[in-house]
Order: sequence, then structure tokens, then C-alpha cells
Amino acid sequence: MIWATPGVAQDATASPVAPAQAPVQVQAPAQAPAQDSANTPAQAKVQADATTAVAPANADSGANQSIVVTGSRIQRPNTTSAAPITSVTSQDIRAQAAVNVEDVLNRLPQVAPDSQQTYADSDGRQRIKLRSLGFERTLVLIDGKRIGTQNGQDVGIIPATLLERVDVLTGGASSVYGSDAVAGVVNFILKKDFEGIQLDGNYNFYNHNNKDTVVSPLARAAGFNSVRGLTNDGGRADLTLTAGKKFFDGKLRISGFANYKHTDPVLLSDRSNTGCYLTQTSLNAPISCGLTPSSSTSGLVTPLSGANKDAQFVNNPNGSRTFVPFGAGPGNASNYFNNYSYQRPSERINAGGFVSLDISPNVELYGSGIWFRDKSYTNYPGIAGGKVQVSCNNPFLSGTQATAICGAAAGTGTTVPINLAYRLGDNNDQPDSYLNTGARFTAGIRGKVGSAWTYDVGGVYARNHQDYTPTLINSTRLQNSINVGGTLAAPTCATTADAACVPFDAFSAGNTNPALVSYLFNKGTAVTTGTLYDVQANVTGDLGKYGVTSPFAEQGIAIALGTEYRKDTLKSTADAVYRAARQGTDSYLKQDVWEANAELQVPLVEHMRFADLLQVNGGYRLSKYSSNPDTFNTWKVEGIYAPVSDLTFRASFNKAQRAPTVTEIGQAANVDFASGGAGTFNDFCAPTVTTGPNGVIYGAPVASRDVCRATGLSDALYGSQSLLCSNGTAPNGSAACTVRSGGFTAEPETAYTQTYGLIVKPRFVRGLFFSVDRYRIKINDSLTFNDYSYYTDGCQRSNGDAYFCQGIVRNPGTGTLFSNASTNPTTGFIRQGTTNYYTSIARGYDFQAQYTMDLATVGKIDWNFNGSLTTFAGGQDSPVQPQRNCAGYYGNGCGQLIPKWSHGLRATYTTVGRGFSASFNWRYVGSLTNADNSGDPAIGGTDARARTSYYRVAPQSYFDLALNFAIAKQFSLRLIANNLFDKNPPIVVDSYNVALARTNTIPSRYDSLGRNIAIGTTIKF
Repeated sequence: MIWATPGVAQDATASPVAPAQAPVQVQAPAQAPAQDSANTPAQAKVQADATTAVAPANADSGANQSIVVTGSRIQRPNTTSAAPITSVTSQDIRAQAAVNVEDVLNRLPQVAPDSQQTYADSDGRQRIKLRSLGFERTLVLIDGKRIGTQNGQDVGIIPATLLERVDVLTGGASSVYGSDAVAGVVNFILKKDFEGIQLDGNYNFYNHNNKDTVVSPLARAAGFNSVRGLTNDGGRADLTLTAGKKFFDGKLRISGFANYKHTDPVLLSDRSNTGCYLTQTSLNAPISCGLTPSSSTSGLVTPLSGANKDAQFVNNPNGSRTFVPFGAGPGNASNYFNNYSYQRPSERINAGGFVSLDISPNVELYGSGIWFRDKSYTNYPGIAGGKVQVSCNNPFLSGTQATAICGAAAGTGTTVPINLAYRLGDNNDQPDSYLNTGARFTAGIRGKVGSAWTYDVGGVYARNHQDYTPTLINSTRLQNSINVGGTLAAPTCATTADAACVPFDAFSAGNTNPALVSYLFNKGTAVTTGTLYDVQANVTGDLGKYGVTSPFAEQGIAIALGTEYRKDTLKSTADAVYRAARQGTDSYLKQDVWEANAELQVPLVEHMRFADLLQVNGGYRLSKYSSNPDTFNTWKVEGIYAPVSDLTFRASFNKAQRAPTVTEIGQAANVDFASGGAGTFNDFCAPTVTTGPNGVIYGAPVASRDVCRATGLSDALYGSQSLLCSNGTAPNGSAACTVRSGGFTAEPETAYTQTYGLIVKPRFVRGLFFSVDRYRIKINDSLTFNDYSYYTDGCQRSNGDAYFCQGIVRNPGTGTLFSNASTNPTTGFIRQGTTNYYTSIARGYDFQAQYTMDLATVGKIDWNFNGSLTTFAGGQDSPVQPQRNCAGYYGNGCGQLIPKWSHGLRATYTTVGRGFSASFNWRYVGSLTNADNSGDPAIGGTDARARTSYYRVAPQSYFDLALNFAIAKQFSLRLIANNLFDKNPPIVVDSYNVALARTNTIPSRYDSLGRNIAIGTTIKF
């Protein structure tokens, strides 16, 4: 197995997750120990505290010259970081059989897990969120340069096998890297200086024993299947070919790679814990399968007029052309989500290359390019639905059905409105597809001037393009197909000349007519294209070469100066089919920024009594965005104090300011409407509606009279049926109120970050390293997208606070919340969109440790620990509201899902000859409790015993085992089992409200698909 050795200190005792706190030692590659390609995965101890820097261009022509450190642009040996950095090495990446980069990072406690593969509504792009503060606040770099636009970010373009390591710097870094680095920086260090040909292959799959869970009997009682027994599914293949060659005595270095990934689907119906979607209709109510009326394969018919208005009728599954009330049972209800993807099918190709040329001993030209294509799918039920007009003499209507819908007009040519929801068979479910393509190119020149100065002038061009192709119901064709004439034996489309029209028998069960499916559903396409142009010029200098040095220090003062220009663009278009179904308009958004920055590193005292190191650092950046008339600045002040070499104290203070992205600017300013876009929300001041054996029952409103009064509703209308958004007068007969997105102004947000840390490296315990860091992040004028529930839930939770209730804009007089979107209404909707609100807060502690146990002739054991204690995760919605601390809680708006404690502990045994290694990993995820049981009114909990069932997710432990065999000098084999004991995920009721997942758990947080078995190999040719 090839070691791609970076230009940092090498130590064979290193371990998978290196805390990366020790000084960087520059070592010429020619002096690095020879490596056996068949040895265990790269053991390089990554102790870079640092930045992306470039070693002197004359260090050794043709060698890997990069000192890759994250956190500063000052490049010098013996740098110690003033901010905590976690590095994940290539050894750890191989030990977990990572196919995707998000698999690598999801295990870090500092990263909010984001499992796009197990998220049905994903667009296929993988994003990173540090401290659960959003991907917009996490800056992602590849070798120190931006990966691309923030909104088009997709770390899936990086093959996991190409990673040398990943550096994660938590805390504000805007003064060094620019806007977006509010929560921190993730820097992917790639293996670029490669020579020879190498093939890396990895195949993994899920080996899971489906046993009955609490879901199983409920699913079977509802007429749904719940699988049992051992299954092997969800295969994922990852194949990477890497090749490189050096020319002209190593002065010209060229390498390239091609990577192919394929993922097989896993459906919700393939797991016993997702036999149906669990819901709890009220506090402490029994759990049950959520029965979605719109998914009945027998067809749901809801009259919108007459004596049976709003009654829910299902065509009798026995084929008798009679109606039965909607309810559980085969044919009556179907599992709406059974064909949803638990793991999305996808296919990805990444390809790229790297080139560098030493044109003189002190000047290097460099460049790189990456191209990618990724296509993924997710299934949605093929439902012919919407508000239609039906003739009372439709030949498909039996007499009893016509009477139920039309009353006395049955058998006549009178038309009446109905809401139709007909699932045309499970096998006719319709896929939505996402095709993501793009490229990223870098180029530049770097080198050294004299003995004191280095420079790097270069840039990035990145383009990401997405074709989103959903399957859409054509409402015109639906109406055409429902207007049926002729006879039952010879039906015709009565009101259209469209020869393709297929008469729709919507009044008998089990219609799966493929011709009808083809006629009713269209493919629309929405296209977005984002580009980034980024040009940087950076100069660093060691002023110690000129004698500018503290009299008590050995190293001189170092500086870094830089300037940067960036331009982001985002173009959005859609075809006529898409616009007809989902409205909206084409847009072209752009934003550019000029920035200048300076950084200073001042060693004050070195290697003296009671002060082995005393150092202060500073940084300042000035930014001018075209979208904002004001110029703003960011800065950092850092200090490092080591009374002895064994003990180091550090502190860092940062002001980070983030301008809105082009997407956020567009989301804030552009106004559009959606009817039914608010999920199943109905006006909380309208009566609750339930359907029982005796028809529709209207109950008391969800909200109190005081809360409704705060939204502008008169007491006389409280609980009125006229407020129901599903009363037939809402557009398209929608069951949800109208939502208006946009109409806000997006201003920059400002974050203040503090970290305080302690590093211990005792000389009397060789190989031991330990650090603890306290972090505090507060974001003022926090910029985020708040959906309609931010206002509806906040209005109720605050008992009528005007700050939230102002988002509920009623029609005057009627008090309703539904409007015709085509009229651009100014009332009758709920607001949502991107805007600034009060504050976001994140606080906690990070713990890291590393210890190497030397077993002499037997080998060695490397221990690595990375843990995080979150003490605050949340914020303050308005000045009049208390702070909301959601650490360890979920529900009631606590959507961050951050346990108070989580950690990873890995032990790796390696033989002396490195012919074999075994790595055992323990992953621990702390408990999560429903906010109802918090006892804290600020997060919706008024009683610590509010919920008595399904109110808590217990702590979860997962164990992984990785075996590596160096079979020959050119060949190694890896056998890996993640979630070794096939532990089932914890059950979370109403999981979509918790984690935007229909999986009855939190798939991004827990191993939800079972034991994962992998086999991998590396072959050197």
C-alpha cells in the first residue's frame, strides 16, 4: 500500500484520528523513511496545526513540498495552533471502509451528521455542518482553496481513497479565509504527488437480521407487510484508479485519477423498523401507523359539496363500486412511504488530475482539475390527485356512489367538485431524479523570494450544474380523463379532443392502467447552475531574517498579507411542464467581493524558565460585498503560553462576519406562494377535524383563544369551520394553508467565537497526548431560513408573542389563511423565508487524546479518543424570548439533534513488520430527550414528566472492527464490519418532525440499516 507522505513529521506510531495539536516539523521528503506499499494504511502522524502553506520551492525538486496546515496562512516550522484542530488520517478512512466523504466526517463529534444517502428528499449533494450551525457557516477547502460555491457545495466530488487526511478547525476563521468560516473550516488534503499505478477497490453491503420491532404488529394490523429474516442488501461499490509520473528529474509531476461509485437502493419496506410511519396523535396517545388518505390504492374520494361534504370515501377494495369509510386495511389504506428510499440509488463518476512544474529552484507552477457526474433517484407515490369536477352521470359511478357525491343530482349532467387522491398501484410509483455535474479547476504560481519571503498567486474556478427532474401530475389531463362519457363498457373522454386521453375509472378499486399513468404524469425539469471565480494572492514573510525578533525568542515575527476577489453566480431556469405544476420564475443571481487581509505571528518568549513558549497572533480582514453598501471587517487575537514543554495553554478570540450567499439573497427578496406547501398544516384556530364511523367530527381548535386573538382573529370566528383551509375554497382543494415565501431583507450576520484550551504532552509518559478546549460561539443577527412552522409554533409556544404571530397574516373580515397565489395577495397566508433573527449560540468542550503503547517485538497499540460535551445548542428567537438550549433535546423546534455527549475511541494493533493490523472502534452517542420533558418552558417543556412514552432516546454504542492484511509488497486486503453487532436504531415517533426522515429514527445520527460489511483492497502495479 502506497504511503503518500506529506511534508510534515512522520512517525510510524501514529494512529487514525490525530488530534493535530503538536508543532509542525518540516522534514525533507528525501529523508523520510522508506515505506512498504503493502503495509498497513498510512500511519503518518498528522500533527499539523496549520494552514495551507508551501515549503520553500528549492527544498527538493520533484518532492512533495507542501506544508499543509489549517488555521493560518503563515508558513513556518514549529508552528503551534491556537485553535483546536482534529485531523482524520487516511488510516482511519480506510479502517471504516468509507465510500463517501460524509461517512468519514459523520463520526466526528464536532460535525452535525448529514446522511444524504438516507434522506429521501436529498438532492444528492453532500454538505458539511460544524457545530450544527448550518453548511452555509462551514467553509470547505481542498488543499487550502475553496471547493466551490457554498450553496452548490458537494464534497462527494472527493474520492475517499484519494484523501491524505482531513483537517477540521472549529471556531471562527473568517479573518484568515473570508466569509463563511463562522463555525470553522474543513480542509481536505489530497494525495497529489503520486508515482506509479494503483487500484483501490471497496465493496460494502448491509447484513441485517430483520426482527420484529414495536413497528411490526402495528404495520400488520394496518394491512402492511413487515419483513423478517436475514437480508443482504444496499451494496455500495467504490473503485479508484490512480496513476502518476515524474519527468525531467522530478521537476514535472503529473498524476490523475478516475473514480466510480455505485449504490444500490434500500427501501423503507426492506426494514422491520420502517414497516409503516409511526405517529402519536397527541401527548401520551398510543402510537399507531400514520394512515395517509391520499395513498389509497383503491382511490380516495372527498366530496366538496352536498350532504357528505369533506367525508372521506374509499372505493370498496372488493370491486363492488361502493364506498367505504377510509381506514386501516388492505386496499383501503396503503403505506404511503413503502417505496421511499432508505438508501438512495446513485451512480457517480469523479475524475481529475494534478500537475506541478518547477520552472526554477524557487518558482513552481501548479494546477489541478476535477470533473464529476452524479445521478440519484428517490421514489414518490404515483398519485393522481387534486380538485376536479365530476359529472353526476359518469358511467364509472354506480348509483350509490353518485348519490353519495351528488345527492339528488345523481344520474344527471350536473358537475360537482371532489378531491381525488388515487395511488395507481405501488409498482407505478414515480421517481424524481437529480443529475449533478460540474468541474473544479485550480491554477497558480508559488515560490520563494530570498530566504524570508514566499508567495502563492492562484485561483479557483468551480461550476456545479443540477438537473432536477420530478414526476408531476398534469392537472389539465387529470380533468380531461375524469370527464368520462359513453358507457361503462365503452367509456370515452367526453370534453377533450386530445386523442391520447385515457378515461380514468376513479370509482373502482385497484386501477393500475399503465396507459393512464403515462397520460397523467409528466417529467418537468428545473435547472440550477452555480459558478465560483476566486483569485487570491498571498505573501508570507519571516521578519526574523531581518532581525525583527523578540530578545527572548528564537523565531522572528512572521507576517502574511493577502488579497482576494470572489464572484458567485447562480442561474435557475425551468421548463414549461415544471412551471405549470410548481410555478416560480427564472432567476439569475450574482455577488462579488473584494477582500484584503493581514496576519501576524509574534513569538515573545521561547525556551526560558517558566516560559517554554509565549506567543501572540493576530489577524484582520476587510471585506466589501457588492450586495451590501457597507464594508465590514473580521479579526482574530490569539495567545499561546507553555510554561514547560509538557503543558500548553491557548486561547483564541475571533470576530467572524458572514454575508448572505446569493441563494439566501434570492430567498429573502423573491416572493412566491405555495398552496399546500405547508405539509398538513391547517389553521390552528380552526376546528380540529377527525373522521369516525359516523362521519366528520369537528373538535376544539389547537390554539387558545388568546393566541388566535394575537394573530388578528376576532373572537366570533374562533373555531369556525370557515377557517379550514381544506373547506373546498382553498386553491386546488388543498388541505394546507397558503404559504408566502420571501419578502425579507438579508443582512450580514456577525459571530464572536472564543476558545480556551489546554494541551498536555508529559515527557514521563512517552507517546501520550491530551487536550481539552472550551468553545463559545454567539451569532448576532443570525441569518437562516425559517419555514412556516417557525411562526406557527413560536406563536403558540410563546402564548401570542407578536414577534412570531406577525408571520400569520389573515384575510381581513374572514380571518382565513388561504388565497389565490396568482393574484399576488397581500393577506391570507403564513410567512416563511430567509431572514435575520436574533441570535444563535453554541457552547461546549472538546476532548482529544492519543497514546501509543509500545509492545516491543510484539508490535504496538495506538489509542485515539475524540469526544465532545455540548453545553448549549440553540439561541434566542427574539429579544423578548428567553434563550433556548436544545442540547440533548429534540422536538418543539429543537431540530439540531445534538446529544450532550458523544465520542469515538479507537484502538489499533499493528505488528512489528506492519504485515497485519486490527482496529477496534467504539462510537458513543448520548441520549436525546423530547423537549416536552425538559421542564424548560423556553423549549416548550412545562413538565419534566410531560411524556410517559417515547419521550427519550437512550444512549447508543456502536462497535466497528477493521482487519488489514499486507499479503504482498504490492497488495493489501481489508476486511471491515461497522456496527459489528447489528444493533437496531432507536425508535423515534413522528420522525419527520424530528429529523426530516420517514424512517422512525434519526438516520443521520444512528446506524439505521444494520451491520455494514466491507472488503477492500489496494493493488500497486
